[in-house]
This record gives sequence, structure tokens and C-alpha cells, in this order.
Amino acid sequence: MAFFTYIIAHTILLSSLFLTGGHSLQQSLNDGTTLVSKEGTFELGFFSPNRNSNNNRYLGIWYKNDPARTAVWVANRCNPINGSTGFLLINNTGNLVLFNNNNSKVVVWSSSSSSSKQAKKPKVELLESGNLVVTDEDTFLWQSFDYPSDTLLSSMKVGPYLNSGNGLDRSVSAWKNWDDPCPGDFIWRIEVSKNQLLLESIYRKGTKVVFRSGPWNGVTFSGAPALGPNMLFTYSVVHNDKEAYFTMNIKNRSTMVRALMNQTTTTWNHFTWIQTEKTWRSFFTIPSDKCDHYNACGPNTNCVVSDFNNCQCLKGFKPKSEQQWSIMDWSQGCERNTPLICQDKYKDGFVKLDGVKLPDTVHSWVNNEIYSLNECRKKCLENCSCMAYSNIDIRGEGSGCIIWFGDLIDIRQMPGGTQDLYFRLPESEIEREGQYKVERTAVIVAAVGGVCCIFILIACCIYRRQYLKDRRERRETVTNTSRGEEEEDMELPLFKLSTINTATDFFSFSNKLGEGGFGPVYRGMLEDGQQIAVKRLSLSSGQGVNEFKNEVKLIAKLQHRNLVRLLGCCIEGEENMLIYEYMSNKSLDFFIFDQKQETRLDWSTRFQIICGIARGLLYLHQDSRLRIIHRDLKASNVLLDDDMNPKISDFGLARIFGGDQIEDKTSKVIGTYGYMAPEYISDGLFSVKSDVFSFGILVLEIVSGKKNRGFPQENNGLTLIGYAWTLLKESRLIDLGDKYLINSNDIDVDKMLRCIHIGLLCVQQISGDRPNMSSVIFMLNSQNKLPEPKAPAYFMQMGSIKGDTSSSKPESSSTNDISITLLDAR
Repeated sequence: MAFFTYIIAHTILLSSLFLTGGHSLQQSLNDGTTLVSKEGTFELGFFSPNRNSNNNRYLGIWYKNDPARTAVWVANRCNPINGSTGFLLINNTGNLVLFNNNNSKVVVWSSSSSSSKQAKKPKVELLESGNLVVTDEDTFLWQSFDYPSDTLLSSMKVGPYLNSGNGLDRSVSAWKNWDDPCPGDFIWRIEVSKNQLLLESIYRKGTKVVFRSGPWNGVTFSGAPALGPNMLFTYSVVHNDKEAYFTMNIKNRSTMVRALMNQTTTTWNHFTWIQTEKTWRSFFTIPSDKCDHYNACGPNTNCVVSDFNNCQCLKGFKPKSEQQWSIMDWSQGCERNTPLICQDKYKDGFVKLDGVKLPDTVHSWVNNEIYSLNECRKKCLENCSCMAYSNIDIRGEGSGCIIWFGDLIDIRQMPGGTQDLYFRLPESEIEREGQYKVERTAVIVAAVGGVCCIFILIACCIYRRQYLKDRRERRETVTNTSRGEEEEDMELPLFKLSTINTATDFFSFSNKLGEGGFGPVYRGMLEDGQQIAVKRLSLSSGQGVNEFKNEVKLIAKLQHRNLVRLLGCCIEGEENMLIYEYMSNKSLDFFIFDQKQETRLDWSTRFQIICGIARGLLYLHQDSRLRIIHRDLKASNVLLDDDMNPKISDFGLARIFGGDQIEDKTSKVIGTYGYMAPEYISDGLFSVKSDVFSFGILVLEIVSGKKNRGFPQENNGLTLIGYAWTLLKESRLIDLGDKYLINSNDIDVDKMLRCIHIGLLCVQQISGDRPNMSSVIFMLNSQNKLPEPKAPAYFMQMGSIKGDTSSSKPESSSTNDISITLLDAR
């Protein structure tokens, strides 16, 4: 009877306990019912690990959208419930209590809050962060984030409370195995030194250190560059009198991210949820390479990641066992060439080791009241046992002092590292090192000087030879081009240099339209009043005679209303020039990326431009006598005539395909960042589908008025493509539209959304998934249901792309830059 009264009392409290987030769970939380966070991100309930066949049940939290119910927190980690009889309630002191079944007094797990007072209005809430919190009115009682399982979530704190007496270290421990959430012996802690001046992220398997991050230096952990800012999340460390902790913060709340301690592989894995694939994908892992493993090279070494030998003795040291070293067993490390002599301690010197993870601080001394490296150096010299010194905090000019005693353990070279270490050597080694540097410098200077002289002579010979060859080729261009065109019954007018001089006022600066890597473009007027654009090949440009011939041959054979028209060429002496029809409205990027000019492009005009570009590409790919891949389609290479009709220009990088040819490959990737297809950048493969990708980018840019390159960073690191894809998945595609268009009266919303959808079909990751241009034109002009696009390429902002890229002025609008192609590595 007493126990029945106990159950009734607590189930009454549960009616207020679980009235959170708009969800009401009546009486107790039983196996089969769940508590969901307010916006539906996390779910609390009972589960079996990996949905195994045994009857072990656990109370846990998981991402609601994860069908596998991968637990991120478990309450009764080592005490499973046999069968589906478990239920959760709260007692009168605000403690969560998990029972085996409702007919038993067996407590399986309890939150064990520190409060002994009777709670007034206890409430439990599952927050959107995944934190299960118990409060009593305005008083905080308990939270699951103080008791991590094997997973780190955004805003969770890992690290100890200091001077509080509660003893919580908030460490993360791996499951014993995939079926047993009981803590294994692989544990991650933020460890603080006894004097509380140093803190470090350390992973242990039992008592053995697996990985250490190096001490926190005010900016980062000296040996863990992976724990730095990235496109998905940021990290921060807090160290004060009350607590020391590490925390991860997601940039985009809609992104599902977790970091998992894995007992089997002894690694810390970061995962992000891929919604389209309904799976978790590893983002990075620690340890990430050989040098991340603790003391990989033994004492007094520097571990440097390489394909062959990772371990190097510090200067002034030698392998302790040459025999073991020769078979790549570095476990014994290195020892000094010359022992230190205490009587001569003030004659010792120090060698600077740049950009490294600092040694293990187990045998070290720390003082935060020393503010200069020079003072720290003196402290080290005063002690015969001191082996090295460094700053604690590298911010500003650096501050604090840490010195090491005994062997230096677990040093590694950090690419881009900011922490320096100064290790001690006897006077004799310092002198030997200095003499060696002088001798080595002399040898290097002599060798480099000799090699440079040889290279200069060779370069001069090659330049003169190439210069003479180019002169001969230029003089032959007219004859070769004329012969080729006569054979194909094509006629390309030749202009005299004097005519072009007169037309451009001798290439007056006031007539200059733009400047590119292949030379400047000028506006001119012929005697009959016809305006022309003159592309003048610079003698120092990257476009040699071959590219010049390529453009002449290609454009002379192309006739289409959506391609720029070549009027002729001029080849006289050292001059090589192409003469085009002049486009008074300049290029497309002049309008769509300018808030003042974009108002001249209403929706009907933009749709007309999209269709015109599509027809021009279809002609190049299918309807002309030659199958041509443009390879540099972008907004600045689409010119607009008086009626705003688009004309594709700049064929300097174009390639001709044979009748049955599908794709080609190049070892030199040339194009414009933001428009190049992924297979072209990674493997040098190009095809008609490469142009389709560039067309898709153009469509998204035309509709949105935003550049794909340098898309606003406030969109959580997404590219324009990624932002469009996200909006598609959230059924908010209209948000991509240019604000001017959305607010105008003539906008056809359905057609605009259709264009965005087609653009996403064109930028799919796999080239075979992209439509050809004939299908694109059909989709643009029909009302048929469109296929669903697959995941696009370049979802997130990228860093620099290796290889050559071309663009006249990528961050500003171009002005009639008909064929300006700048080869410029970015």
C-alpha cells in the first residue's frame, strides 16, 4: 500500500513534468512513449543499441530525424532494463528516477541532484540542444550535459568544475562496444594542471595516453589544428576560477553534427548528417595521422608527417639506438650528442623550434607572472635540469612561462603552427650549429648563384627562340587562315592596321573597354559609321598564336543570333587583332550584379536572356557544323545588344569535338572559379555537360542577382548553389529570387521557380545526371513536371582552387570584355 501511494504521488508530479515543448505525456514516461524537444530536433525515450535482438533497454536521447536512433546520451549506461517495462518519474526533491517496472521498487538509475529540499514545481525539458534539464520554478537542479556519454553535441561543455566541490569532470567516455553503452576505457578529458594554469585536451585508453592536444595557448591548442574554425562549427575554451571547459558551437542550427568517442578504433570522430542520403558522414578524425599518436617517435624527437620517415632527432641529439632507428623503430627516441654540464649552465644556449606542439607538460613548471621570453630563458638557465622553455599565452607579444625538465616527450611539427619551443644545448653544440650554418649558407649561396646563372642563360635562349617562332607563326596566320576558309568556302575580311588605328584613334585610352591577360579591348568606329570592338593581342600575353588561330577559326565558322559576330581580323607586323561587332549594353554581369543597373532587367528580359544563352549553347553543342565546348561560360562573357539579346563571346578556350567524341581531358585546367564543373577541376575532364554546369550557375545568378563566387558569408558558409539547394529542400525557393524581381508587378513566380529548379538540375555533382541543352530548352518552354535534382556540387564555400583561372575583373562588372581571358593562378 505504501509503494502504491509512492507511485501515485510521483505520477501526479509527472503531469507538470512533461508539459514542455508543446507535448504532453500523461503520467509517466513509459517504454514506447517519447519526449520530443520543442522544434523536433531531439527525442528522449527507450531504445535497444543498434536495434539488437536482446531485450536490453536503455533510456536515451537521439536525433529525431535519425531513423537508426543513434543515441547521443544514455542514462542507465551500465544497468539495462530487461524488456519493455521501464518507466521514468520524478521524486519530491526533483530527482529523475528510472524504475525497472511499475510493480517493483528497483531503481535502475537516478539523476541524483544535489538538492535535498522538496521541489515546488519540478519540470523536465528536453532542449533543442539535446540537453535534458530539470528545473524547479527558476532554480536549476540538474542537466544531462553535466554527465556526457560517448558523444559531444553543440554547446555541450567538456571539462571540470574547479573549486566547487561537486567533483564533476564532464568527461566523454566511449561505449564498451556497439551493443553496450557502459563506459569503456577510452576517455576524453580536459585536464587542468595542479596550479590550474594549464589546460589540455587528452584522450586516454585506460592509463595510457592516446592523444594530447598540447596546452591551450590563449588562441588554440598548440597540437590540434583540427580543433579550429571550419565551415560547420567553431570551438572555444573557457578557463576561469569556477570551471575549465571546451565547447563546440554549430554555425547553422539546422545542421546535425555530433562528435563520437569510438572504443573499437580508439578515435574521436566528427560526423555530420547528410539528409539526402539519410546517413552520418565522418568530417574528421583524431588521431588523424601518425604524428597525432602520443610519443610516436620517442623522447627528444620532432615528428614530421611524411611518406617515409616521420621521426627526426632534435638538433644536437642522435638516435639512442642506431640499429633500432635503421629499422624504423623510433620508440627509444634520441639522446644528446654532448651532455649538459651544470657548472657551465650559463654558457648554454637555446635553439628555436618553430610551429610545434609543445612537449608533454607532466614534468614542467609554470608561472603566469613572467611576461617576457627573456625572463623565461633566464629561469631555465638557472636550473640545470631545465631542458626547454616557451610562453603559456601567445596572444600579443606572449606572456607566461613554462619550462620543462627531463626528456622532451611528444613534440610534433604543426603545419601553420603558431607555438615556438626553445630547447637547451651546450655551448659546444651551439658553436657547431653556428659554424655549420655559416658553411651551409656559403655552399647554398654559391650553388644557387651558379644554378641561377645557368637558368638565366637557358631562359634567354628559350625566350629568343620562342619569340622568333611566334613572329614566323603570326606572319603565316593570314595565309593559313585564308587557305583553310577558302577550302570551306568561308570568307573572313582582313582589316589594315591603318584602318584600325583610325577607328580607335590610335588605341586611345578613352576608347579602352577592358583589359585581360590576352590583351586590351578597344571601341572603334569605321569610316561607314559602324561601331566595332577590337581585341588586341598583347605580345606578352598568355594567348599565343595557337589560341589566336583557335578563336579565328571557331568564330569564323559560327553563325547564330546568340553568338557574338566576328567581323574580321588584322594581322600585320607584330599586331594580331580580332574585330567584333560592338555591344552597346556591355555584358550581363554589368546589370545583374549592380543594384542600380539591375532595374533595367525585368523578369521577362531575364527569362529572354536565359533562353537566348540556352539556344546559343545548343547551337555550339549540336546544331553547328562543329561540336564546340566553350569552357569559359560566365556572366562577363555574355554580351547584350541594343535589345538586350544575349550573345555568347570569348572562344579563346573553346575546344572542337569530333563527331562521336563525348569528352576530353586536359592536364591544364583553365577557366573561371565559380563556373567550372567539378569533374573539370578535379580530373581535367570536360564535355557538353561542363558547359551545362556553367549554364546552371548563370541561371541561378540571373534569377538571384547574386554571384556564386563570394556568396554572402551570413548564409552559414553556403555557396549560391548550396543556398538554392537548401531552399529547395525547405520549399522556400522563392527566397532565392532577386528582391527587385519579387517586388515587381510583372514577375511570373511559377516560371522563376521553374528556372531555379532547372538551374539545380544543371549543377548536379555527377555530369551524367545533368540534362543536355536540348532538354533544358524543352523544360524552359513547357509546363511538364520537372525531375527532382540530386545533390549539387560545391555545396559549401571552397578555398582556393589549384590551376589557372580566367577572369577579367572577377569582383567587378566587365565592360564589353568580348574575349578577355586572364590566366592567373588563384
